[in-house]
Amino acid sequence: MEIGIIGLPGVGKTTLFNIVTRNCVKTGSFSASAGPNLGVATVPDARLAWLSDFFKPKKTTYATINFVDVAGLMEGAAKKDGFSAQVLGHLRAVDALVHVVRAFPDPAVPHPAETIDPARDIRTVDAELLLGDMAVAEARVARLREDIAKHRNRAQAEKELAVLERILARLEAEQPIRGLEFTEDAQRMIKGYTFLTAKPMIYALNLGEGQAFTPEMLAGLPLEERDGVTLVNGHPLIAFQGKLEEEIAQLPAEDVSEFLEAMGIEEPAAHRLIRLCYYALDVIAFFTVGEDECRAWTTKRGDTAPAAAGRIHSDLERGFIRAEVFRYDDLRRLGSIQAVKEAGLFRVEGKTHLVEDGEILNIRFNV
Repeated sequence: MEIGIIGLPGVGKTTLFNIVTRNCVKTGSFSASAGPNLGVATVPDARLAWLSDFFKPKKTTYATINFVDVAGLMEGAAKKDGFSAQVLGHLRAVDALVHVVRAFPDPAVPHPAETIDPARDIRTVDAELLLGDMAVAEARVARLREDIAKHRNRAQAEKELAVLERILARLEAEQPIRGLEFTEDAQRMIKGYTFLTAKPMIYALNLGEGQAFTPEMLAGLPLEERDGVTLVNGHPLIAFQGKLEEEIAQLPAEDVSEFLEAMGIEEPAAHRLIRLCYYALDVIAFFTVGEDECRAWTTKRGDTAPAAAGRIHSDLERGFIRAEVFRYDDLRRLGSIQAVKEAGLFRVEGKTHLVEDGEILNIRFNV
């Protein structure tokens, strides 16, 4: 997975990047010409830690997420000059976007709009992404109409034009592309455009130390609770105390719990953000175990066993025969694989098995 961190200048994008990747990149002096900040976050998983203690493997490998921190988006950039090719190139390659929104007051760091208004900033950046996608869609529609008029690959052009006109109508109605349903054929047609508003979105509200989130901060935007997650505009929200959490991220691991308790923080922002990335992308974790390695893998919810096997190696998907499957919860509760088998909870599944979160898989294959 690759996640892009976006937002207006001075909102704490690099601060969040440092929190989740445990980097020490200097904040407040981002140069777009220098390129984005790139980092990797390890996905914490207590289940894998337990499996490692249980199997005592030579190696334990946690899942990871790549984060890309780009230069601040300025209001009007998409309409005036378009986003820079460099920024667009990095954002179009990511799987989801985290929009950092400023709620903290700090006279030393002026806001581009001079006042602190998180709801306004969400609308501003959302509008910029819409305009950026609209420019791409308009250019392609114009080209397709020209191809049709000149009878260049007319049949295919007419099919693609119908899809692009539907997308353009959605954008002109000031609605993001995400949520639109497409046939597999249509998805193939538009895959190369990697529209920004088609990507899952997470809002990250950056608070000052001791500042608490209140719904009034996002007045005028629809808020709801679903599956224990706060949603804004239908997208998950995380509120975090940026500067404080950045300090915590730089502490030795053994000191973090004590510091969190002293500050009244139940869970680090990095852990919460990673969990929301899984939620937004609708991915789950499964495990492979053994004496050599215990490892966490990710796959889309609803993936079959062969598709999950392909996450490990393409040969496993291509030559998939069957999967031996049991659950982490059952192994921990019963204490051994043999006990899991005796309880009838160790299964041999075929190609139609849908992998569930927390399953342990051993793939049998032949190529």
